[in-house]
Amino acid sequence: MAMPDKSLKRAALTLAVISSFVTPVLGSAVNLALPALGSKFNLNAVTLSWVQTAYLLATAVGLLPFGRLADIYGRKKIYSAGMALFGLSCLLAALAPGIAILMTARVLQGVASAMIFSTGMAILSAAFPPGERGKAMGISVAAVYIGLTLGPFLGGFLTEHLGWRSIFVSIIPVAALAWWVAVYRIKTEWADSKGEPFDLVGSVIYGLSLIAIIQGLAQMPQWQGAGMLLAGLAVLVIFVWWENRCQTPPVFQIGLFKSNRGFACSNLAAFINYCATYGVTFLLSLYLQKVRGLSPIDAGMILIAQPVMMALLSPVAGRLSDHIQPRIIASIGMGITALGLCGLAILDQSSSQTYVFICLLVNGVGFGVFSSPNMNAIMSSVQKRFYGVASGAVASMRILGQMLSMGIASSVLAIYVGRVQLSADTQPALLGALKAAFIIFSILCVIGVFASLARGQIGDQSPERKG
Repeated sequence: MAMPDKSLKRAALTLAVISSFVTPVLGSAVNLALPALGSKFNLNAVTLSWVQTAYLLATAVGLLPFGRLADIYGRKKIYSAGMALFGLSCLLAALAPGIAILMTARVLQGVASAMIFSTGMAILSAAFPPGERGKAMGISVAAVYIGLTLGPFLGGFLTEHLGWRSIFVSIIPVAALAWWVAVYRIKTEWADSKGEPFDLVGSVIYGLSLIAIIQGLAQMPQWQGAGMLLAGLAVLVIFVWWENRCQTPPVFQIGLFKSNRGFACSNLAAFINYCATYGVTFLLSLYLQKVRGLSPIDAGMILIAQPVMMALLSPVAGRLSDHIQPRIIASIGMGITALGLCGLAILDQSSSQTYVFICLLVNGVGFGVFSSPNMNAIMSSVQKRFYGVASGAVASMRILGQMLSMGIASSVLAIYVGRVQLSADTQPALLGALKAAFIIFSILCVIGVFASLARGQIGDQSPERKG
């Protein structure tokens, strides 16, 4: 028996809020623990970045395949299995005796996150009609930012008082609660492509291309890195060729990008925005603790400025996007973010903590105004049968952007600092790396404003808008 409409909405929104909270709170908390991890396992700055990058890479590789598998076998099934794996991988990370096991746990967390991200927004979109979807997505996005807000504080507090392992332990009960909601409160299943074949070849090609690209970025500026980066891009071209000619339903609907301008430009804007913003917390965590000498908890209190503004503004922006064209609201948000990043590009050893805090507030305003309207635009530009694909696409843009952001951070650290442990002697080089990274991020954000404006009107029923 189908669940009553009101009950389904409540359960789907509860599920979305929990899952939207648990993954970002872990990611932002781990950022604060990275210096402690580096000391514990004697890791250099580039290797430290891989604690986050390994997670992001595994998520990115899995998003499109799991989005497609969810459409075939059921979104609830994939989601609940992903949340169970997420909890178990957090337990493994908490018990890790060395960096190899910790990296393995981070990869498993990435796979689990791919299962969660590729289905959560599709479930929410299926439960809410278009006129109410923006508000629901705004609440879900606010949960992400609440997680990002609490993450630095919790990460700093737990690392300082209970050790970095306690971060992973604290996530396990929340993951268990989300699994319970998925299994016992969501009574409806969605499998709109049931019985259709799965594009295994396309999934493998896609995964190989991403691995090569990120490995190449991490090995820059060595010639091996450049070669691997070019190889990854070539394999990505092969993936596009394969998806266009695949006889079975492809793992990713390339046609949505070719025929649906609103969908394509909205995804591009999301990719650029995450690419320009995700590495900020990682880099500032190093700056505040290694250059300014702050404790993990004090650094965390400064870093919460950005996600607090995101959490406050995203529900408002989401509701506005139900009545005002998303491209207008999102483009304004992207422009504000660019201003905040420009401010961070002039950081030096004597920059005040208040200045850093204000720059993060500006970033948070921009991101909060951008994110939920952009998400609403993406999900409103496709038909219901493509909700799983669209959810996987927007999650892919988010993770690919975050992964490339960390790739840029890794590259500038490798170029300016090298593969050595951070110390007082490396402070000038670290400041040079920060300046270079924030300049790159600022330029990307300005480009993103034009991508956001180019999407045109969203919300009509024309074939172009509906894929």
